Parts: sequence; C-alpha cells; structure tokens
Amino acid sequence: MAEAVCGKDCERDCEDRRAMSELHVNTESSAAQNPAPDPAPSTPNFAVATQPSYARTLFLGPDGLRPGWGFIFYLVTFYFLQKVAGDLLSLKDFGASGLWSMMLGESGSLVAALIPAVVLARVEGRPWKVYGLPGKLAFGRLFWIGALWGFAGISLLMFALYGLHAFAFGHVILHGVRLLRFAAFWAAMFLLVGLFEEFCLRGYLQFTLARGVGFWPAAVVLSCGFGLTHVQNDGEQWRGLLAAALIGFFFCLTLRRTGNLWFAVGFHAAWDWGETFFYSVPDSGMVGPGHLLSSSHRGADWLSGGPVGPEGSALCFVVVAVIWIAFDRMYPQAEVHGEQATLPLPATAGSSSLRSSE
Repeated sequence: MAEAVCGKDCERDCEDRRAMSELHVNTESSAAQNPAPDPAPSTPNFAVATQPSYARTLFLGPDGLRPGWGFIFYLVTFYFLQKVAGDLLSLKDFGASGLWSMMLGESGSLVAALIPAVVLARVEGRPWKVYGLPGKLAFGRLFWIGALWGFAGISLLMFALYGLHAFAFGHVILHGVRLLRFAAFWAAMFLLVGLFEEFCLRGYLQFTLARGVGFWPAAVVLSCGFGLTHVQNDGEQWRGLLAAALIGFFFCLTLRRTGNLWFAVGFHAAWDWGETFFYSVPDSGMVGPGHLLSSSHRGADWLSGGPVGPEGSALCFVVVAVIWIAFDRMYPQAEVHGEQATLPLPATAGSSSLRSSE
C-alpha cells in the first residue's frame, strides 16, 4: 500500500517538472517571436542654439532698441550732421548782416535733428508721431494757442519791467515795407528755432530717455541740458541759463499735458519773436538787427536782465511761475488717448512707461 502511494507521488512530481519545463520553453519561444521594441531615439536639445546672441541682447530689449543706445546714436549722428551743415555754410558768404547765414544755420540744425530720428523710427518700428510732432496736427489749434501764450508771456514780463522802471519802449524805428520784411523774417527764423530746439531736446531724446528712467527724470536732465546750450551765447549769465532751463521744464509740462510739441513750438517761436523783434531787447545775450523799437533797459541787471535781456531778470522766474500755474489749471490732465497718443501709453507690469499718476 505504501509503495503504491509513493509511486503516485513520484508520478505527480514528474508531471509537475514536465509542465514547468514546457512553460519555460513556451515563454522563451514567445519572447523570441515578439522581441521588445527598441527605445525611441532622444531628440537633440536645441535650447542653446535658440538663445539670442550676446550682441542682440546687448543692443535689443523686450521693446526694441535699448534706450541708451538710441540716445547715444541720436546725439552722435546729430552732432556729426550739424557740423557737416556748418562746414558747408562756411563755404559761401551770405552777406555782412549774417541774417541769411543765421537762418540757414537753423535750417541745417533742424535737418540734423530730424534725420537720426527718422532712421531710428524705422529701426525701432515706431510711428513718427510718438516723437512729439504728429504731421496731422502741424500748425493746428495747439500751435496757435501756444503762440498766443508765448506772446502774452513775454508781454507780461516786459510790461512788468516797464512798470518797475527797468525797461523803456523807446520809439518805432522801422516803417513800411522794411517793417513787414523784418517781421516776416524773424517770424520764420524763430519758427525754425522753435522746431529745432523743441524737437532736438523734447522730441526723440525725451521719448527715448523717458523709456529708461521715466518722463520727469528725463525732463529734468534735458531741461538742464537746454539751459547749458545757452552758455555759448555772447553775454549770457547764470540767471539766463537758469531761466532757460526753467522755461524748458515748462515746455516738458506742455508736452505731457497736450500730448505733443506743437503748443511748445508755438510758444517758443512767439516768445522769441516778441523778445527780439517786437520789444527789441536782447534774447539770451543776442541783439538782432532789424528790430521794431529803440528800446533800452534801466537799473540793476538783476531786475532788468542787463545785457542778457529779460530772461536774465529775476522777474522772469515769477512770470514763468505764473504761466506754469495758469497752464496747469487750464490743462489739468495728460492727453494720451489710444491710437491718437503721441506719448507711450501705460505699460504692462514689468515694462517702462512714461505715464504715471500726476
């Protein structure tokens, strides 16, 4: 009986071994027939190749050409072109009076200020109007309002000096056709001066510097620069330089509030025309020929302005302050509206903006 049980156990063990052996053989056969797929080849990493070059990063930022490079390129190109224009003018004699040389010189300076801005507008992909002189508004309502303000401002200053016995009108020394010719000449001359000085210092440079440091810090820097440009004028003194800087800062306010430079151009041209031709007084130390009156200054230079002209008078600061307050009341908000904007609109987080709450 025991032998029979043992025999059956042995048979079961043998069957189990045969089953295990067959399972192993079938598994190897299945693996041979269905080999595991090869792993997918890894794609090359082009991250390094797609990174911007060092030169591109150095010159270009998120919103185009970096402000510092644009600022430098504009100044270098402007001074180069202005020197070329001056050298060309020196090749020909335009008369002993120097009036036509003066006008052509201002025209050359204006062209020298415009050319680099045109080039940079193409490079930066910006519309021309953002630099403060939109063509559609040229010599429009703001220009003539600015001209009225400018003539009213210089008239207020001159009548105040007259009231304090620091200025005498004299009498009219131009008549007839000569009066009209010189009035027109000085009007054209100071229109060029207004366009050149306003665009050069409060056009592309103001826009670009403001992208980097903000509107008002840029306005302070460029207004100081505007004052210092008058150092080269004969007879200029520190009061005149300071007054020029203050007036330049006021022009920045008009840019901010009106959205463009046309008010400032009209104001600038009319102020200078009234000063040089109509009231016939020195303008930053310069006495122009062909003026209307035989006027003269009297008393202490700190009050009358002396050889600098009324811009060297302490009263000039008072008048500019009055004009500033009046303008601030009449134009209380910055004019920047969508597609008509001539200044940068408020930027998204992380980018620079000219506009901040005033």
